Amino acid sequence: MVYRIFVEKKPGNDFAARELLQEGSELLGIRGLTRLRLLNRYDVEDVTPELFENAVRNVFSDPSVDYIYEEPDLSGAAVFAVEYLPGQFDQRADSAAQCIQIISRGDRPAVASARVYALYGDLSEADLAAFKKHVINPVEAREASLEKPATLKMQYDVPSRVAVLAGFRDLNKDSLAAFVRDYGLAMDVDDITFCQSWFREEGREPTITEIRMLDTYWSDHCRHTTFLTEIDSVRFEDPVLEKAWKRYMDVRAELGREKKPVCLM
Repeated sequence: MVYRIFVEKKPGNDFAARELLQEGSELLGIRGLTRLRLLNRYDVEDVTPELFENAVRNVFSDPSVDYIYEEPDLSGAAVFAVEYLPGQFDQRADSAAQCIQIISRGDRPAVASARVYALYGDLSEADLAAFKKHVINPVEAREASLEKPATLKMQYDVPSRVAVLAGFRDLNKDSLAAFVRDYGLAMDVDDITFCQSWFREEGREPTITEIRMLDTYWSDHCRHTTFLTEIDSVRFEDPVLEKAWKRYMDVRAELGREKKPVCLM
């Protein structure tokens, strides 16, 4: 079962909401925006009702400065939610999950978070679109559903073969921009253009796995926590991978980088 809770700062502590209200009115020129509420939404799975209630009071909120809602009254507002893209690190959710695990001394639960924006006033569709563009960074986040999910467990189909992105090398700049957007990549157009030039030199089309791997490399979080991890021992069962590794080590030697730590960078 998925449990859901909303947390909102009380007046006097709602600094982020007031700052966004000012930005919307003065920076974006949305003169009809009269009020803005900002709520943190948490979905939790794999916990007991008692543990969830404990977490509401001791993990998700501080009763002295926060309001807590099972279902907030947002009538009269234009409402949307924002969540991190799948694969992007959600520090708020991860920290909450760790805290709940410390309390329970058991398994770590599944936690998902989102920010809910409630905008009040005489707003046009253009006003709402401008505000969404202001607060949603498409590289790392997306608009989230307002419905509570049946489960937080991600379901993935295991493909029988890796898809090859036919026609990738022939995409023009506009098509590459659409490619980045459609696949929700962390790269920008210049990044994906650079990748395209490499595959043109290779004389082949990339697989979706290769593009996803390169895109993960572009993520600052993964770059520092995963790709900078020093590799001190390697064993191969696949001769193709072993050949690629030997090629990599030979290139390091040619460039005089033997003394640099071996890592995935």
